[in-house]
Amino acid sequence: MSTVEKPTLNEDQVVELVKRLYGLRVSSVQPMPSYIDQNFHVLVSESQETGDHSKSYVFKVMNSVDSQDTDLIEAQTRAMMFLNEKGFPSPIPIPTTDGRIMSLESIERGNECTQNMIRMLTYLPGVPFAKLTLDHRTFYRIGRTFAQMDKALHEGFRHPTAKCLHREGFRWDLSNLHLVEQYLCELKEGDTHSIVRQVVQEFKEKILPNLSHFRKGIIHGDCNENNILLEPMEGRRGPTHPHPEFRISAILDFGDMNYGCFVHELAISITYLTIMDSDPIGVGGHVIAGFESVIPLSEQERGSLFLLVLCRLSQSLLIAGHSVLLDPENEDYIMTSVRKGWRCLHQLWDLGKEAVEKIWFDTASSYQR
Repeated sequence: MSTVEKPTLNEDQVVELVKRLYGLRVSSVQPMPSYIDQNFHVLVSESQETGDHSKSYVFKVMNSVDSQDTDLIEAQTRAMMFLNEKGFPSPIPIPTTDGRIMSLESIERGNECTQNMIRMLTYLPGVPFAKLTLDHRTFYRIGRTFAQMDKALHEGFRHPTAKCLHREGFRWDLSNLHLVEQYLCELKEGDTHSIVRQVVQEFKEKILPNLSHFRKGIIHGDCNENNILLEPMEGRRGPTHPHPEFRISAILDFGDMNYGCFVHELAISITYLTIMDSDPIGVGGHVIAGFESVIPLSEQERGSLFLLVLCRLSQSLLIAGHSVLLDPENEDYIMTSVRKGWRCLHQLWDLGKEAVEKIWFDTASSYQR
């Protein structure tokens, strides 16, 4: 696996690229958080002649390793465009002056020069769900929306590059937890280390041999707190619902999109919503109900869900810890959800599969009564 180095463009470079590639004059550049790529929120002082776009954009610079996989980036971008056409709030690329949806550019990095893929996307408003107090209606809606999105991709997304989404060896694919077991030695010895080691072993014994029984399709694969933005729904609050109801205003970052298991999408969604909620155990049932209203699970898929959530928590913990060693200056962003994930991992593990499943599935069943 090649070492991934995060791009380090400065504001002047962004301004020059936006002018040269898109014919737009930048009035403001603000860095945005990112894991291994580089994102900027740019404001432009003139609109593009080829379309009536907003003057606010996200300028994305892919790391030099991922930038080499042009077909994969195009597949992800085309999927975003497809979903946008189907009514999902996903960003779409702004074409360059010569009509391209992305451009591979030579970027100076000190005394070196790297090849980085550039895209400029529409800017979508909203607040990350980690900053909001959510109730069961929003958890249900998120579960349902991700199932609808996966179903739409499975039934209608056709593009020559889509085959690239079969990402063998992709470490964020939940089917590949065993591939990041190598990072376990970097995790401090103790209770967390012991739990993660046991989770990985259970994955290899119970999940890995049975992957062929799980239904598959193209999934987003990263329903985390930075990738789902929400806006309040007007008039959807009352004495029985003290918290406002939210709608999804943006589904961002398709970099982990892959051809994976539908139940993995659900497990990942439960994981990140659980991490960010004050009542982590109660969240899952509402997400399951929303997801299953579109894609009902088989008994085997349901039976794997608890372990898969533990797997995602462990996967995030191991990859984040390794990433901090490679990029210590980005520790605050990398570890945002992982620090809370430790707590959730312990809570779920201590309660156990039977107790957690009863809460989840009783809650999900209540939607059918």
